[in-house]
Amino acid sequence: MIIKGIENMDGGNIMSQIQQGGKFVIYTYCFSVVLMTFRRSSDIYFIKAGEGSVKKGLKYTLLTFLVGWWGIPWGPIYSIGAFITNFKGGKDVTNEVLAALSNQNAS
Repeated sequence: MIIKGIENMDGGNIMSQIQQGGKFVIYTYCFSVVLMTFRRSSDIYFIKAGEGSVKKGLKYTLLTFLVGWWGIPWGPIYSIGAFITNFKGGKDVTNEVLAALSNQNAS
């Protein structure tokens, strides 16, 4: 699992940030090729407490805007879904990441 934004942070720093409002998020994007549309998720991003999360997802939103619409019927549907998710700041996956990390540490 690739997590961007936790470089040079240890577990204590990460947990402190989460207690202050930090979170792990993923962004969605889609791209269409002729009649096929593919929906994907970004790597996981760590958003520190007090940091905005919409800006980090703009590249995925732009990608979707440029190449996501063209597959019928799923291109427009997946594109609108990606816009909604990304403009809300991404999908919060903090609980899932913490569970995966605790399972990894237990093994």
